[in-house]
Amino acid sequence: MSESEWVVGQLVFQQRMPPLPAGKMTDAQRKAADEMIAGPRKGVKGPFVPLLRCPELMDRLQKVGEYLRFQSSLDQRISEFVILVVSRAWTQHFEWFVHVPLGRKAGISEDTIAALADGRRPSGMSEDEDLAYDFCDELLRNKGVSETTYRRVVMRFGENGVIDMLGVAGYFTTVSMIMNVAHSPPPADESVAPLVPYPL
Repeated sequence: MSESEWVVGQLVFQQRMPPLPAGKMTDAQRKAADEMIAGPRKGVKGPFVPLLRCPELMDRLQKVGEYLRFQSSLDQRISEFVILVVSRAWTQHFEWFVHVPLGRKAGISEDTIAALADGRRPSGMSEDEDLAYDFCDELLRNKGVSETTYRRVVMRFGENGVIDMLGVAGYFTTVSMIMNVAHSPPPADESVAPLVPYPL
C-alpha cells in the first residue's frame, strides 16, 4: 500500500489531494499555510490539505471554523455533539476521529457516541443534547425544521445559539463534502472505532 492510500474496514481509499510539498506551493498557498500554522490549529490538517488548492477560500473558511470551534455561544459539549451528528451523517472519517475524543472530554457519553456511530437515535441524552439531535436530524433529513422544533431550540439556546448551531452544522457539512471528495485520511487513533458506511 502506498503512502497516499488508507483503509477503513474492507475499503481502500486513494488520497486525491495529498499534502502539497512546500517547494510546489504558490506564494498565496505558502502565506495561507503559514497563517494556519501560526494560529490555534498549529498546522495544515484535515480539510485544509485539499482546501490549500484554493488558498483564499481556505483562509476565509478556516476563520469561520475558528469562530465556530473556539468562540461560538454554544457549550463545547453541544458543539462537539453537533459535529458528531454531522460527521456520522456524511460518514466523514477525519472529523469523526478528531471529534470523538473531544466529545468525550466535553462530557458526551460513550453510549451516545456508540449510538451515533450506529446511525441510531441515542437514548439517555441530556435535554440539550436531545434538542440538538432533533434539530440537526430534522434539518439533515428535511432540509429545514418544523415550527415546533424551531421554537423548542430557540427557547433553550436563543436565536444566537440557533444560528451558531446552524453554522456548526453547515461548516462541518462543507468540510465533510470536501474531505469525502478528496479522500482525506483520518488521523491514526486506536481509541476511536472507524465509521461503517450506511447500508444502501
